[in-house]
Amino acid sequence: MNTFTRRGALGLVGGAAALPMLGSPALANEKMTVGALRFTSHAASFVAFERGYFAAEGLDVEFKFFQAAQPMAVAIASGDADYAVTAISGGLVSLAEKGATKVIGGALSEEKGIDGQKILASNAAFEAGLTSPAALAGKNYAVTQVGSSFHYMGSKIAEAEGVAVKYKPLQKVGAIIGALKSGQVDAWSIVPHIAKGLAGAGAVQIIGNVADYIPNYQVTTVFTSAANAANERAKTEAFLRAFSKGADDFNAALVDKTAGDDGATEMVKLIHKYVYADRPYEKAEKSIRNGAMRINKNAGLNMESVQDQLGWMKSEGLIKDSITSDVLVDPSYAPVI
Repeated sequence: MNTFTRRGALGLVGGAAALPMLGSPALANEKMTVGALRFTSHAASFVAFERGYFAAEGLDVEFKFFQAAQPMAVAIASGDADYAVTAISGGLVSLAEKGATKVIGGALSEEKGIDGQKILASNAAFEAGLTSPAALAGKNYAVTQVGSSFHYMGSKIAEAEGVAVKYKPLQKVGAIIGALKSGQVDAWSIVPHIAKGLAGAGAVQIIGNVADYIPNYQVTTVFTSAANAANERAKTEAFLRAFSKGADDFNAALVDKTAGDDGATEMVKLIHKYVYADRPYEKAEKSIRNGAMRINKNAGLNMESVQDQLGWMKSEGLIKDSITSDVLVDPSYAPVI
């Protein structure tokens, strides 16, 4: 895990110059650790940081980077991170059941008309006939952990096609990419900035779209500790306000494309500090643009999708049948969509 922090007067950076200020922020230099993956889908947090929206709320933010969803949930529960964005996983739900975590909003969503997550096949599997999800029977499907979003997507796709697949937990996204390239696993599903980059390089083949199997999928959520949700309302609301401003900027620049060419380029350059930072901008730009999926306005949460994910986990025996959405979600912070 890596950390990255910035302090000082960021309120005049970029779009934050136009941020409406109603007096002084309620908080002052409130230290906060935000968990993230180096994915375009986590851009709302990066934008809020770089454009001073966190600072304008009185939040002194440090990022902690992870390589999978479940370790991030553990970090929130243990206090190693304060807020984070990640997919709903069996681990997250189990921690919520123990009174350790709460989902407080929604982030990335599959949306009709916006190019979303892709289903991938290794080159070896593709050449052997895995040219569509209908041919997944008996194939090795990569996941980070049992109960992860990758497991959920693979299961829903397999169910819709009436086939059985074998899940191979590989813990980290990097390990999955290596295994897919080498043919050690046959299939995977992932956000478009990774999928299209791999396919464009000839390393894998795209064989389908997740949205065709899971429409309106609430891919990631905003979550925190149960203690923060219950006892730190001012801090939690400040985080969500800043995060939502970052999401608005991201959507305008790269999803709705209402910020113009210059605005889109500026956004890609900002995200490049965090995503594909080890690549030259010229090589990273296309992949970042390809990863632009909707981040919900005002951190709205699609509860129908949340319920579906919980129902799947129960059907797989991953969580107790008695667990309801109230265990996982505090609905008082963000609108339901």
